[in-house]
Amino acid sequence: MPSRSPWTCVLWDVDGTIVDASDGILRRLTVTLEHFGKRPPTRAELVHWIGPPMYESFQVNVGMSPAESSEAVAFYRVLGKADGYTTGAKLFDGIDVLIRDVAAAGIPQATASSKPEVQVVALMDHFDLSTSLTAIAGATPDEKTLSAKSDIVAEALRRLAAAGADTSRPVLVGDRHHDVEGGAANDVPVIFVRWGFSWPHEADGAQAAVDDVAQLRTLLLFEDSDG
Repeated sequence: MPSRSPWTCVLWDVDGTIVDASDGILRRLTVTLEHFGKRPPTRAELVHWIGPPMYESFQVNVGMSPAESSEAVAFYRVLGKADGYTTGAKLFDGIDVLIRDVAAAGIPQATASSKPEVQVVALMDHFDLSTSLTAIAGATPDEKTLSAKSDIVAEALRRLAAAGADTSRPVLVGDRHHDVEGGAANDVPVIFVRWGFSWPHEADGAQAAVDDVAQLRTLLLFEDSDG
């Protein structure tokens, strides 16, 4: 039976929503922060790091100045490039199948990630999801020119529209309050996924919150009884 969606397009956050890249992020953060004389985070403290742009996180979490943060981001990115952007990254169970099924239903999709776009492209290629996406939007390499979630959501919508997609009823799927706020700034409702790195209150303001991919599927697709 054919599937349909209540949405005309779907935007996806990446870290904590599609991909669990926490192992590599923790290792690179540890090396970076020790290099700059700062205490690295524990795994439990990764919730403070995964989601926001790293340029912002180095300032908020360890008190770096903007100039120091720029230097730390550059150092961190060199490590990431040396590692390979996909090293240690895993998909959350079933999310790839859902993304492919949404594509098969004819619903345009795009990423809207605060990760540098070159990394998002590498991850989507690695997990064979690029062909299911109409657009891949992420941050600029310096994570300053384009990094705010509201701006990235706007850019993802712009690219979808440029590709001929109907953006009249978009939805954003994400796992942090940055996603909720970035969606709200663009009048895009958000479905909050609880399997990422977040605190429970971060779902406040989302249209819905789900605990697993099966629940998410029911909000993105339904069977077309007329099909």
